[in-house]
Amino acid sequence: MNRRRAAEAALVWNTIVWGATFVVVKAALRDVSPALFLALRFSVATGALLAIFHKPAWAAFSWKAVGAGAIAGAFLFSGYLFQTIGLRLTTAPRSAFITGLTSVAVPLLAALVYGIRPRVSEVVGVVVATAGLALMTLPGVVGAMSLGDLLTVLCALGFAAHIVTLGHFTGQLSYQLLAVTQIAVAAVLGWAFAWVEQPHVAWRPAVVWAILVTGLLATALAFSIQAWAQRYTSSTRTALIFMLEPVVAWITSYCMEGEGLSGRAAAGAALILGGVVMVELKPLNPRPHQFQ
Repeated sequence: MNRRRAAEAALVWNTIVWGATFVVVKAALRDVSPALFLALRFSVATGALLAIFHKPAWAAFSWKAVGAGAIAGAFLFSGYLFQTIGLRLTTAPRSAFITGLTSVAVPLLAALVYGIRPRVSEVVGVVVATAGLALMTLPGVVGAMSLGDLLTVLCALGFAAHIVTLGHFTGQLSYQLLAVTQIAVAAVLGWAFAWVEQPHVAWRPAVVWAILVTGLLATALAFSIQAWAQRYTSSTRTALIFMLEPVVAWITSYCMEGEGLSGRAAAGAALILGGVVMVELKPLNPRPHQFQ
């Protein structure tokens, strides 16, 4: 129980880091192409992870772990890539909401692929948190789905598949080797896609800062934490905790740029927090989780 709480507290830390770096990344993308930014970010993270984990990763080396890490890395990169491309073709609020469907997709995907039945509390919590995310990010009635929306749906599926993949393998394999492999694969894919988009970069301080912060904190540290933490908690709970990210992003935007929350957005944030509490307190059908 203590390990589960520690793992979930670590995942909350990840969410804070990712939400807080939103403004930093947004500023950097004015001076660097998206795929090149991802390639640089994941390359910095790969170097850091190799420096830290090369001994335990090599000691626990197995082709199964490398294969699992490669699959996770491919899903991770696909999520980031589809999100970035889709954001060019749809509005930011719609992108934020559709990306939030990751939390809905995780228990459904886990049930489909691995037969993991979500708890009733987790299902209710996901529904409540998703409603909150919609209230926070959608300004009006949802209209027809654009190409950008469809690409962002693929982004949500990529992130969901990444979470489910880690949830399946982290209890069996070295989390250090998984962490190194998935980030290295994402870096290779980043460089492969960077040359498709006619890469450009202006080496301004904001770009360098963003690459270092996202590479070291939001990638190397955060995804190592996730690979470890998912050994002790479920994929559904992980996805729901990650729904706190837009709340953190709003707070960061207010502190750094003076952008506050409207009444509607504040109500959405409250629902997101309520969904997390629903999962944590397990008031409905508190049966033990079955890990695969």
